[in-house]
Amino acid sequence: MKLTTGLTVTLACSLMIVGGTVYHFIGPAPGHRSAPLARADDSGSSYEGLANLTDATNLFALEMFANLSGDGGNVFFSPYSMEAAFAMLYEGARGRTADEIRSVFHFTHNDTARRSSFAALYNRYNLESQDYALRTANAVWVQKNYPVLAEYLDVLASYYMASARNVDFIGAAEQARKTINDWVAAQTGGLITELFPKGTLDGSTRLALTNAIYFKGDWLTKFDSSKTKSADFHLDPNRTVQAKMMTIPSKGNIKFNCAETTGLEILELPYEGNRLSMLVLLPDGASTTALEDMLSPDNLSEWRSLLHPREIVVQLPRFEIKCKYDLEEPLKQMGMPSAFGPADFSGINGGHDLFVQTAVHQAYIKVNEEGTEAAAATGIGVSMGVISSFVADHPFIFLIQDRETGNILFMGRVADPTG
Repeated sequence: MKLTTGLTVTLACSLMIVGGTVYHFIGPAPGHRSAPLARADDSGSSYEGLANLTDATNLFALEMFANLSGDGGNVFFSPYSMEAAFAMLYEGARGRTADEIRSVFHFTHNDTARRSSFAALYNRYNLESQDYALRTANAVWVQKNYPVLAEYLDVLASYYMASARNVDFIGAAEQARKTINDWVAAQTGGLITELFPKGTLDGSTRLALTNAIYFKGDWLTKFDSSKTKSADFHLDPNRTVQAKMMTIPSKGNIKFNCAETTGLEILELPYEGNRLSMLVLLPDGASTTALEDMLSPDNLSEWRSLLHPREIVVQLPRFEIKCKYDLEEPLKQMGMPSAFGPADFSGINGGHDLFVQTAVHQAYIKVNEEGTEAAAATGIGVSMGVISSFVADHPFIFLIQDRETGNILFMGRVADPTG
């Protein structure tokens, strides 16, 4: 979208939003807590609400995957990060703009259920664990003395744990950008260091919201590094590359959940703590096209139900993927055009003069013999203006899931593990 003159609001890893017209403040808005709560307010959460949000995230994950996977290359993104980011944007949307965001992200109309469910997931993913690292974080960066609706900030603080911090976009935009990028880098283990490129935050920026998600976990059963060898990975029926193929030999006391169904092999690799796992979907042929056509929440549920423990040899390529996406066109195609044009974000500033200028996503994953490290960030700019053996030697789809709820935290496709 071409930049127009006016006020720009940027959002990192979650979204950027511009302020409103009710309260002027330096520091927290009146009645707004400056320090994050120990826990987000999940007092209104329920099993049904959490299940509905998980279903919404997973359906969005598959729909967004279909939009991002068209070129046949590697794909990696965090549907949870996108959902969390646009949930915060949705809190300020009204009218048709709200309807479209709700439809694309499959949010419930019930504010209490939606907010409390996001809060419950925030609390769940920030639990201390000795087995793995998993965290998500939000923050609101507000131009000092700039007016934002206090009730909007209160919702973000209470349910998304997005604490408000003052910066000076007008007088020191580059320092503000660096401060925000440094925060994102710290929250993502240094994996995403430049969420906002130089020039994207300037004197017209009035508010930025940031969300980050980070995961690092070791395999419950590690690959034997001494058995990692270069081997053919079949890009398609006519092309191969040499990939570092990791191996877990068959052992009588170790079994993996796996399954076979028409045209598909499925493998679950749990991480230490047994709460999170990677689900690998390996089609019969050297193409994921047919598999992608089969992807649906119902099929995923059915495939999970087929899993049963077996003693097998596992081979998986070592891989590292970095992706960055412009989300404007995919979101428009999915049914959310008005947010990028004349929009109604009056829940943010009380007016009708804001629209989404940019929406981007960055994600990183590294898989090796020890385990997995992954991070993702979503940025939204709002402007004011007008198995007997399992050998993954060809392209496959994978997702990192919360084993208890089935919520998809990350999703991707390995088309070429060598990059």
